[in-house]
Amino acid sequence: MPRIPLGDWVNDTVDWLLDHVSWFFDFLKTVFTGTYDGIDAVLQAPHPLLLAGIFAVIAFWLRGTLAGLLTFAGFAFIDSLELWEDAMTTLSLVLVATIIALVIAVPVGIWAARSDRVSGIVRPVLDFMQTLPAMIYLIPAILFFGTGASAGIVATLIFALAPGVRMTELGIRQVDKELVEAAEAFGTSPRDTLLRVQLPLALPTVMAGVNQVIMLGLSMAAIAGMVGTGGLGGDVNEAIGQLNVGLGSEAGVAIVILAIYLDRMTGALGTQVSPLGRRAAAKARVAHGGLKIWSYRPHPRIAAIGVVVLALVAGGMGIFGGTSGEATAVSDGKDVGQGKKISIGYVPWDDGVASTFLWKEILEQRGYQVDAKQLDAGPLYTSLAAGNVDFMTGAWLPTTHEQYWKKYGDKLDDLGSWYDKTSLELSVPSYMKDIDSLADLKGRASEFGGKITGIESSAGETALLKSKVLKAYGLDKEYKVVDSSTPAMLAELKRAYAQKDPIVVTLWSPHWAYNDYDLKKLKDPKGAWGSGDGIHTVGRKGLAADDPVVAQWLKDFKLEEKQLTGLEAEINKAGQGRQQDAVRTWLKQNPGVVDKLAPVKDTGTPAEAKRPIDVAWFPWDEDIAVTYLWKNVLEARGYRLNLKQMDVGPVYTGLASGDLDLNFDAWLPYAQKNYWDESKDSLKDLGTWYRPTSLEVAVPSYVKGVKSYEDLKGRASEFDGRIIGIEPGTGEMNLLKNKVLPGYGLDKEYDVVDGSTPAMLAELKRAYARKQPVAVVLWSPHWAYSTYDLTKLKDDRKLFGEGNTIRTISNEKFPGRYPQLTRWIKGFHMSEDELGTLESEINTYGQGHEEQAVAAWLKKHPGVVARMTGS
Repeated sequence: MPRIPLGDWVNDTVDWLLDHVSWFFDFLKTVFTGTYDGIDAVLQAPHPLLLAGIFAVIAFWLRGTLAGLLTFAGFAFIDSLELWEDAMTTLSLVLVATIIALVIAVPVGIWAARSDRVSGIVRPVLDFMQTLPAMIYLIPAILFFGTGASAGIVATLIFALAPGVRMTELGIRQVDKELVEAAEAFGTSPRDTLLRVQLPLALPTVMAGVNQVIMLGLSMAAIAGMVGTGGLGGDVNEAIGQLNVGLGSEAGVAIVILAIYLDRMTGALGTQVSPLGRRAAAKARVAHGGLKIWSYRPHPRIAAIGVVVLALVAGGMGIFGGTSGEATAVSDGKDVGQGKKISIGYVPWDDGVASTFLWKEILEQRGYQVDAKQLDAGPLYTSLAAGNVDFMTGAWLPTTHEQYWKKYGDKLDDLGSWYDKTSLELSVPSYMKDIDSLADLKGRASEFGGKITGIESSAGETALLKSKVLKAYGLDKEYKVVDSSTPAMLAELKRAYAQKDPIVVTLWSPHWAYNDYDLKKLKDPKGAWGSGDGIHTVGRKGLAADDPVVAQWLKDFKLEEKQLTGLEAEINKAGQGRQQDAVRTWLKQNPGVVDKLAPVKDTGTPAEAKRPIDVAWFPWDEDIAVTYLWKNVLEARGYRLNLKQMDVGPVYTGLASGDLDLNFDAWLPYAQKNYWDESKDSLKDLGTWYRPTSLEVAVPSYVKGVKSYEDLKGRASEFDGRIIGIEPGTGEMNLLKNKVLPGYGLDKEYDVVDGSTPAMLAELKRAYARKQPVAVVLWSPHWAYSTYDLTKLKDDRKLFGEGNTIRTISNEKFPGRYPQLTRWIKGFHMSEDELGTLESEINTYGQGHEEQAVAAWLKKHPGVVARMTGS
C-alpha cells in the first residue's frame, strides 16, 4: 500500500497558515499575553503571606474554618519552598487558559445540547482533542505563538476544552424535559428558557465541567513548562532534565496544593451559585444541626470585607504597584542595558548551562533584565528563528546541529565560535578490554545488552549516531540507541561504573565525566562523526541592529578549556537551582572576566582604585565579617577586591613575597608571633582595629560551680571527659592540649575532641537546647556569646597567654600603592557590639550570602561607612 503523506500535508498547511494568517496569531498572542501579564502582575504583587491570607478568606467563605486554615498553611508551605513566584506564574497561566476555554466551551456546549446535528459534529472533534497526546499540542503552539506564556496558554486551553463542552451539553440535556415544556407552554421564549430554567438547573454539572477544565489545565501547565512558560511546569521539566528528585518533589507538591485548592473552591462555588446546590447544603446543615466551628462559614459580605481589608493593607504597605527593589545594582557608567529585557535560550548541556548563566550574570551587571529559558534543541532553534529568543550560546556547528541550521539558518545570525574544538564520541569504561574503537563493538552487542545509552532524541549527535555512525561500522542491526536525557545517561553510567558492568554511552568533549570516570573515547577511523564542532553563539535576525553593544560582546566572546571546565565544575558542585550563585563564585575566583567579556568605557576611576587588591582571609567569623565589610565599602567606591581563603602560614608568606596585598585578621603580638617574626621585615602593620581578644574554654551558665579551669578538676564525668574542640593544629588547640590542660592538671581527665568550628557550634547548640553540661573551645570576639548565655573560664595562670589585638597587615609596597586606602585602614576601629552583631547577621543569612548580610547590617548601622572612609 502506498504511503499516505499525511505529515507532508500537515507541514504544508502549517507553512500556509504561517505565511497568510500570521497576523491573526499575532493578535491572539497579544490578547493572551496581555491577559496573562495582567493576572500575573496582580498575583505577584502582594507579599506571599498576604495573598495566602486572601486565598484563605475565600476558602473560609466557601468551605468553612478548617478549609481556611488549611489553605493558609498550604500556601505558606509553598512560600517556604521558595516556589511562590513559580506557583503564581502557573496559577496565572491556568486562570487565563480556563477563562478562554470556558468562553469557548460553554456556548459550544449549549449549542450542542440544543442541536443533535451540532452534537454529532462536535463529539468526534472532542474525542480527537482528548485522546491526542498532550505534548503534541506544544508543536503548533510553538510554531504559531512562539515560546513562553502564549504558547503554554494555547496548548493548555485546547487540552482542557473538551470537558467544558461535554459537561455543559450533558447538564442541559439532563434538565427535566417536562420543566422545559412547561416553560414553553407559558409562552417563555427560547432565550429565557435557557437562562432561567435550563442553565440554573444545569449549573452543578456545568460547574463540574469548570472544575475538570481547571484540573486538566493545571496538569497541562506542568507539561507546558517544556516551551518556556516557566512556573512550576518549568521546575518539573528542569527536574526531569536533571534527574533532580528533590526539585521534582517540591514542584510536584506545590502543584498538588494548587490543584486541591482549585478543586475544592470550584466545587464549593458550584454549590453556592446553583439553586439546587444551596438547597442541598441547607438540608445538610439542618441534618447535622447546630453551629460547628470547623465548618462555620461567614456571610459573603463579611468575607468580601476581609478580602478588601487585606487588599487595602497591601496598598497601604506600598506592596501593589511597587518595585521589588531587588534589581542588580549597577555602578555608574556600567548601566549599559538601562533595564532593557533580553532573553537567552539554552539546551541543558553543561557547556550551554555554564555559558548561559555566565552571560546572564554579566548582562545583569551591565543593567539588563535577563530571562534564561531552558528548551530542547528543536524548540530553541524555532524560537530563535521566530524572534522569541534573542540568542543562545550552545550551538554545536557545523555537525551536531546541522539539521537545525539547514532549516533555520537563513533566519539566524552566527555570532561566531567561542570554544574550539569539540568532539562527539561513544565511550566505554576503561575496564572494558579490547574495545578501543567503534569497529571493536562489532559482534559484542550481547555484552552491552544490545543497547547504546543515548541522550535527548532531539540532539543532533543522536541523529548523527543513528543515521550515519552505526551504519558506517555495520552496528545498526546489532545495537539499539536508547533515547533518554543527558542526566539519565550520566546516571546509568554512574550505576554501571560502580558495578563494573559493561556500558557504552553517548558523550562529547569537553565534558566533566572524563574527569570523574576513567573512560575511553572510541576511535573513529572512518571519520563518521565528522570533524569536531565549535560551540557557537547564535542570535536572532536583527539582534545586532537592535543592540550592537551586546552583539559585539558576543562576537568577541571566548573561553579557554580550563575556564569552561572550571565553571562547569563550580555549577555542578553548587547543585540545581544555584547556577547563578556558582557563576558569581567563579567570577570572584577569576577577577576581570566581566570587564574583559563586556567592556565598558572608562568612567574616570582613580588610578589607586583601578588596581585590584588581593585580600587573604581565614574562615574565622571575625575575618569573614571584617573582610566582607571592607569589600562592600570599597567596591562601592570603585575598588576591586579579589578574596582568597587561605591558612595562616601561606598568608604571611604571600604577603611577604608581594603575591598578596592585605589581611584584616592578624592576631598579634602573641597568637601569630612566630609568623610575624619570620616575615616582619617584608610586612607593614596598618594598625589595630579590635582589642582585646582572648582564647578560652567556655561552659553554659546553667553549669553551676564552674567558673575557672580549676573548677573542672574532678568533674570530668559530668562532661563525659570531653572538651569539644575545633580544627586540629590551630594555635588555640595546640595551646590547650600542650600547655593549658597540663598546667591545670586536667590532661589525665579530659580528652580534647578534634573537629571543626561548625561541628563545635552544633554540639554547643544541641547541648544548650537540652540543658546538658558541655565545655567548648571558644574565643573572643565570637557571636556565640550573643546567642547563648556562656561562662568564660578564668585563666588565673595566664596559660593561654595575654590577650591579642586584631590588626590589618599588608605587603611592604601596599601603603605606597594605596595611600588613600591606607589612611582609611589606619583609622578603622570596631566595637565588640558592632563586630558581634555583624557576625550574627552573617551567621543568620548563612554561607554564600555574606554580601547580603553585610548590606543588611550597614542599613542598621548607617554611620559606619562614613566613619571608615571619612565621607
